[in-house]
Amino acid sequence: MVTSPGGPAARTTTGEVHRHGLLVGTAQAGVRMIGGSADDRYPSGVDLDRPSAARVYDALLGGSANFAVDRALARQMLTAEPNAARWAQANRAFLRRAVDFLLDEGVRQFVDLGSGLPTVGNVHEIVHAADPDGRVVYVDVDPVAVAHGQSLLAGDGRAVVVQADIRDVDAILADPATQDLIDFDQPVGVLAVAVLHFVTDDPTPILAGFRSAAAPGSHLVVSHLTTPDEMSAAVVGVVAQYNTRTGTPLTFRSRAQVTDLFAGWRVLEPGVVPADTWWPEPGDLEEPGARPRVPIWAGVARLPYVA
Repeated sequence: MVTSPGGPAARTTTGEVHRHGLLVGTAQAGVRMIGGSADDRYPSGVDLDRPSAARVYDALLGGSANFAVDRALARQMLTAEPNAARWAQANRAFLRRAVDFLLDEGVRQFVDLGSGLPTVGNVHEIVHAADPDGRVVYVDVDPVAVAHGQSLLAGDGRAVVVQADIRDVDAILADPATQDLIDFDQPVGVLAVAVLHFVTDDPTPILAGFRSAAAPGSHLVVSHLTTPDEMSAAVVGVVAQYNTRTGTPLTFRSRAQVTDLFAGWRVLEPGVVPADTWWPEPGDLEEPGARPRVPIWAGVARLPYVA
């Protein structure tokens, strides 16, 4: 069953566009320094000479929390498929619109799974613009993303970063930071945006764990890469290049499989659709056939109240 929620409110972001469509960050060194050098800021043992999934995504979004090796891979991806940055931006724009919608629905606390590097259009910035008392827990297993997020959020008692594997739901729920900020007796927004395709096993138990903990009126937001048979050959090649260089395998799922991830939740209108078509803002959509479709399925669902 698909329920209509009405459209979310609009917000906008800007950036300088590279010739391939890559938004270029402003930090000369390519990584935003919050005190100290890159070597000082990141945990020992982190390979900064290998592209990171989170940092490549940040580069495609025009963020500054990335290194030359990440930007090099982003440029290679854009050479093979010039729309890659547009698709990353479409996914990020979907996240913004979905969070706006949840805020309109009265949700004031969020758990952002696999949040990656705090980058262009942070969830806590969107939330706090609407309600300064809103609360956000970012969850990521990547030590670089966690270190950067903790530096960014130092002293902010309304948003924190928890280092955890998103598959370990019990650990996330039991973490003191989660316990301090999130009241699961009240509606919560669970954000699984562009993260479940990094889970090679069935991700349903992850979402079921949060569904069991969440109060009625909570919402689930998901975006996920589609299957290769729904992609162009160029996109398949870009994905293969990404897998090889980052060492982070991607698992593709069809629209039906992504829809199945919402089991136990009530999917809201317009259903599971390409990310750029989920309640787009004026001017978001291009003429049909102008560019290849965004190969990312997206949807929002609500945990219904029990009569």
